[in-house]
Amino acid sequence: MTLGQLHTTARGALAVLLIGLVAVIDWRVDAPFAFAFLYLFPILLVGTVWQPWQIALTALVCTALADWFDPFPFSMAVAMPQDILVFTSLAGTGMFAYEVTRSRRREMENLRRVESEAAARRAAEEQLEFLINSSPVAVLIMGADCLILRANQAAHRLLGLHDCDLTGRSVRRYVPALGRVPFLGETRQTFRTEMQCRGQTEAGEVFLANVFFSTYQTAVGPRLAALVVDASEGLREREESGLEQLMAGSRILVGAVSHEVRNVCGAIGVIYENLARQGVLKSSKDFEALGSLVEALNKIASMELKASKEQPEASGADLFEILDELLIVLEPRCAEAGIEVCWRVPEELPPVWADRHRLLQVLLNLTKNSERALEGAEVKRIEIAVEASAATVTVRVIDSGPGVAAADQLFQPFQKGADSTGLGLYLSRAFVRSFRGELRHEPSLPGCCFAIELAVAGVPSGPSETDYDRASKHATHTTLTA
Repeated sequence: MTLGQLHTTARGALAVLLIGLVAVIDWRVDAPFAFAFLYLFPILLVGTVWQPWQIALTALVCTALADWFDPFPFSMAVAMPQDILVFTSLAGTGMFAYEVTRSRRREMENLRRVESEAAARRAAEEQLEFLINSSPVAVLIMGADCLILRANQAAHRLLGLHDCDLTGRSVRRYVPALGRVPFLGETRQTFRTEMQCRGQTEAGEVFLANVFFSTYQTAVGPRLAALVVDASEGLREREESGLEQLMAGSRILVGAVSHEVRNVCGAIGVIYENLARQGVLKSSKDFEALGSLVEALNKIASMELKASKEQPEASGADLFEILDELLIVLEPRCAEAGIEVCWRVPEELPPVWADRHRLLQVLLNLTKNSERALEGAEVKRIEIAVEASAATVTVRVIDSGPGVAAADQLFQPFQKGADSTGLGLYLSRAFVRSFRGELRHEPSLPGCCFAIELAVAGVPSGPSETDYDRASKHATHTTLTA
């Protein structure tokens, strides 16, 4: 039994005891008046603990007791109005006490709820205050006049105000784009979005800002809350990474073209030596100049090839991460074009010998080619299938397009009749070969299938001779034989 229930039982017992006491007094005391008015006190007590039907029943019992011990002679004409008056007085008093008690209980409950909500609100405000002040992201809150109403410590550090307060300053001074955001008073639209814009510190230093902001309405007017992040370092890293990728791609292209030039130079050199042994053009200065030009061109090709080998080394890459990035880029684009994308990837894959960014570029190039091929197809489907063995991992890009008409010319640049320069597949294969892999076309009817074969990281790959050197030797041997 709870403390409240114990108090209720005690009050009820006390009320019964008081009713009995009043009845005894009314019975034993011989006085020229009735003691029925004394029942008001236990009725008041009953009204604080019992329900309305219990109050009415108690009033009826008290009325009967008052009528029973009434000292005056009984008369129906007098007793009936008197009993009705006593009953209504007692019942009304009990109901009044019941309503007062219930109202007080309701007020107490409301007060406790308000206090609990106020305590919870204070705790939430303290947590929010701590979160804002300890956040590494700059938090700004502005009014309709674009004056800063609140700024955390990170905002002061970002904007270069360590010893001054941002409160009351115009946000246009630091992030001009925020000063052009319309508030709710100016438009019905509520903004919850992000933008990338220029920011400026107190000292005038410019930085790239990623701003996440929202507008909202308060009792004192419209407000704008913004989270500002300095993205300058990310921009520098992105641009430097893009430059490195551009330089790496250029070196691979130069290296691949240099191999072709070496093949041609090797063939011309053999023909030149054959003519020199015959002695027919021995005295011709043009013939000697031709030999010098061939030798110089061969040296230039060798020098470019040597420079191209100074590209960054590939390392063990997580294929799951690369495929996740491909998924992020590919699926929205294919969904817009109505292309179904299917994935057949094992649950476990070993790390592969590859450069993460170059391999992703190769996959994006292959899928982009598949998207172009599927523009007029009835069934639009791209499948990414991965197979793993002990030494290699093969990634296949398969589409349901019309297929390739001239498969023997796929990896040749500057083809006649091509939609573009034809360098995409040529560079993609060069990228894959740069980290000891291979890109090939696999005949698949209907549709088209390209397979990227990658070496498992940590597995010996045989001789140190590169694929460029092997391809160069093979091409030179074929040319000389012809």
